[in-house]
Amino acid sequence: MSMGMAGTLMHSDLYLPHVEKIYRGKVRDVYHLTDGRTILVATDRISAFDVVLPRGIPHKGQVLSQLSWFMLQSTAHVAPNWSIAAPDPNVVIGYTAKTVRVEMVVRGYLAGHAWRRYKAGERMLCGAEMPDGLKENDRFPVPLITPSTKAEEGHDEDITPAEILEQGICSRFEWDTMCRYARALFAEGTRLAAERGLILVDTKYEFGRTWNGEILLIDEVHTPDSSRYFYAEGYQERQDRNEPQRQLSKEFVREWLIAHHFMGKEGEQVPDMDDAFVQSVTDRYTELYERITGQRLAPAPTDDMNGRIQNALEAWLG
Repeated sequence: MSMGMAGTLMHSDLYLPHVEKIYRGKVRDVYHLTDGRTILVATDRISAFDVVLPRGIPHKGQVLSQLSWFMLQSTAHVAPNWSIAAPDPNVVIGYTAKTVRVEMVVRGYLAGHAWRRYKAGERMLCGAEMPDGLKENDRFPVPLITPSTKAEEGHDEDITPAEILEQGICSRFEWDTMCRYARALFAEGTRLAAERGLILVDTKYEFGRTWNGEILLIDEVHTPDSSRYFYAEGYQERQDRNEPQRQLSKEFVREWLIAHHFMGKEGEQVPDMDDAFVQSVTDRYTELYERITGQRLAPAPTDDMNGRIQNALEAWLG
């Protein structure tokens, strides 16, 4: 599929009754309704290093939305979540919940940010202890929870559980509940990944409070934007030979940007993403979806995506 054949949704512009407020994130447009429901529209925007890149990725929003829906349904028995319906390939509707301003990062393996800190000699990460004697991509004896603050602007920052409670970000009961859910979700995500020949390396979960104080899993779950996966086949051999692991995640986009001298720092120019690279990202996201879910992706029509979503929501809200 060439760029000429597939349009992208960079911005949704929906006219819906009873919209209380609209929030536009890096990737999603969020419509809060007065009846206690929220509509999440996954656009084709892509962000890296906390910067939204100028070009959209065809079908990326569909992949994220459908993968999230699949995972929300697959994990609902281990942690309650916000989802109600998915009336369009780019949309998930759920219960409105006020975000708890902390991201629950769960790490099963020493990779990414944790490895960079470990390599620098640190053994404590966000209040969690990393054992001595590990090398990059080794498995932790037990998964670690390494929370970060959920920043409105700019980068998320590491934080310890003690600091979270001191700052009143959440109560002790809420923290314990989020930890319990995060561990259960990671265990279930690990099991689902193993069935597909994958290793869930690390991921982040977000939680929200409903009007009556219940804690729900919100946002996206176990997607390539929020998670890192390795291929299980050959994992140990690669570790034994000190070779990099083959991974399924958004990391390949970051690596491409780094190779083109962009890391989101002041004064750096976003490199031009040509059609071939954009197509390769679509192909990779499609492969991720199909590998993780075991289902084929049926590309949704892209000629008038905003109109398609508008019609689907009008019919559903009825």
